[in-house]
Amino acid sequence: MTKILTGVAFAALMANSAAAEMLDLEKDELTFGFIKLTDMAPLAVAYEQGYFLDEGLFVTLEAQANWKVLLDGVIDGQLDGAHMLAGQPLAATIGFGTEAHIITPFSMDLNGNGITVSNEVWEMMKPNVPTMEDGRPQHPISASALKPVVDQFKSEGKPFNMGMVFPVSTHNYELRYWLAAGGLEPGYYSPENITGQIGADVLLSVTPPPQMPATLEAGTIHGYCVGEPWNQQAVFKGIGVPVITDYELWKNNPEKVFGITAEFAEENPNTTLAVVKALIRAAMWLDENDNANRPEAVEILSRPEYVGADQEVIANSMTGTFEYEKGDTREVPDFNVFFRYNATYPYYSDAVWYLTQMRRWGQIAEAKTDEWYDEVAKSVYKPEIYLEAARLLVDEGLADEADFPWDSDGYKEATPAEDIIDGIAYDGRTPNAYLESLPIGLKGEQIVVGNEVQG
Repeated sequence: MTKILTGVAFAALMANSAAAEMLDLEKDELTFGFIKLTDMAPLAVAYEQGYFLDEGLFVTLEAQANWKVLLDGVIDGQLDGAHMLAGQPLAATIGFGTEAHIITPFSMDLNGNGITVSNEVWEMMKPNVPTMEDGRPQHPISASALKPVVDQFKSEGKPFNMGMVFPVSTHNYELRYWLAAGGLEPGYYSPENITGQIGADVLLSVTPPPQMPATLEAGTIHGYCVGEPWNQQAVFKGIGVPVITDYELWKNNPEKVFGITAEFAEENPNTTLAVVKALIRAAMWLDENDNANRPEAVEILSRPEYVGADQEVIANSMTGTFEYEKGDTREVPDFNVFFRYNATYPYYSDAVWYLTQMRRWGQIAEAKTDEWYDEVAKSVYKPEIYLEAARLLVDEGLADEADFPWDSDGYKEATPAEDIIDGIAYDGRTPNAYLESLPIGLKGEQIVVGNEVQG
């Protein structure tokens, strides 16, 4: 017995000494911002499991009112970094909206979003949705099932409104992708008109994530695209039905990122590495042993200082299931992925996809070369910082060499057609060819002038 205890104690001592090999930090007191969504989990876990402290970092986590406030906080230095929409560092760097050079050395997660419609709209959609043998709806559900509903609203002179969380959010692009794949026009942006509603069949507008269910219940919007737990909250409250998850829309799509200013990274290189090390460890903890730690993560996230939703609601998606309608719970083991499939590696191809969607809908007003997409991706996504942090963890015995893509050129293999809702493959190395392959959206030299697409 003594020998076993001694062995355990020795192992703990070795682990602690490895963790204690701290970098020479330029700054050790940090404040990070987040929005109340389950995919902020790596930040909460790095804090609660002591991974930040292991790196000598004294971190304060602060919930932010909305994505604009959060971005402004990082730019003006009130926040040292933040859980961000992947489109935010890219848009800021190219000067769409707020202009600032933001980088990301760490991708927060894959998947995690859904599209929900009101009960009324769902009842109107259902006759257009194929069913399985047991009578339940067959997934994934195409937006072609929504098209007759939108047409009916239009014939009655009523606008069809849907919510998304921010103009450069994954949710905006995913909702647009789903609508366009079903033959609906989600609208365009132009330099003169940034509503994104030019020529739209469906009018998309911004609603902060925690307010989505209440806005749906009030009838202000007829549906929305948001991260968890706000789709499951609609089911829990009996006010709406999630019709598709982003995993079904695009298997293992990139979601949030951790963003810092380029200036912060340049002035605090060791601190940046230490932060990334802690976040990688948190992501590993969230996915290890087939998500064995997820119940504990759910309890952490349910606390008011983090997401503040009921444990039952958060657990619906975080523990490998997803409830579409009351009682229709299905296995979706990869609904939330934090480390598997190199989820935390900041791939250039992920950045390029966001940029193609900005161009597709007119946020990037004019055509750009393939080289431009590559250059912007490399100025924002920083896999070299990520891999340096990962190497330190491997050397300290805290991570497995085999878990990181050391030889990657920063681009993923092309996403096959069968993994995307519209059956169109995506290759980040050829953005313009990809844009040409999409039936709805700007391509080539097309621009938006007034209320129409020209070119």
